[in-house]
Amino acid sequence: MANLRSLVKRRKAIRNIRKITKTMELIATARFKKALDRAMEADAYTKKIAELASDLTKSAGEVSHPLLQVRAEVKKTLVLVLTANRGLCGGYNGGVLRASMTKIRELRAANAAFDLEVSGKRGMQFYKFQQIPTTAFYTHFEEKPQFDEVDKVAQKFIDLYTSGQVDQVIVVYQKFYGVAKQAPVVETLLPLSSVSVETTSKKSDAASAAPKADYDFFPDAAGILGELVPVAFKVRLFKCFLDAAVGEQIARRVAMKAATENAGDLIKEVSRLYNRTRQANITKEISELIAGSEALK
Repeated sequence: MANLRSLVKRRKAIRNIRKITKTMELIATARFKKALDRAMEADAYTKKIAELASDLTKSAGEVSHPLLQVRAEVKKTLVLVLTANRGLCGGYNGGVLRASMTKIRELRAANAAFDLEVSGKRGMQFYKFQQIPTTAFYTHFEEKPQFDEVDKVAQKFIDLYTSGQVDQVIVVYQKFYGVAKQAPVVETLLPLSSVSVETTSKKSDAASAAPKADYDFFPDAAGILGELVPVAFKVRLFKCFLDAAVGEQIARRVAMKAATENAGDLIKEVSRLYNRTRQANITKEISELIAGSEALK
């Protein structure tokens, strides 16, 4: 039988751990709500500006933008991986890193050159262990990424693409489809030649039935596209960071809830073992007293 003192200490330790996991669950829930609100607010703007950029591109005729041009040969790819700075969030980091490794293996198999940039300490540690060199890493994007911070990264990508140093920009992150569904995805953000808007079939049918908008460009189409297309890319990249923040908080909330429930079940098991051990000790002591009294007769 287990020692009663050790069982008491073990139960106390599990209760303390349950308090911590419960607190972390509540914190993750609060952060998730804020991150979800920001992602939902940005979602409508992202879709609208993508729709506007797509319509203007089609109406501009032969006028185009460097970010919309598809390179005939992709000589170099830039891969950006969005992970978390902390763990304790279930399979969030693992899913994103597995998706990124699949893409990296594909690039290596095709003998394609690529640069790897990582956001999040977990990703940095993983690629360091895998001995995969990274050209840049970011650790300042927490659960509330700011557009000004993402704008600097996006502008660097734009400069690299327009100067011809990279021919493709790929982002690996956990896409937010809804509260019940998030999944790691590999998205190509540059070139922006296929600026698409995610809509349901009903909305698509309604959009196809609606008359096509006719645009007048002032001062000229090139100037307007020169301002709008980079903003569309920056907003899409910002939306990736927002989705990643929401996915991290959802994963952490689910993981901490599961840990709290498991701690509760473990406390019940230890309590039952404690009661059985205590009852066995009492029965043993009573038996010894009866045996002793019988021996004195």
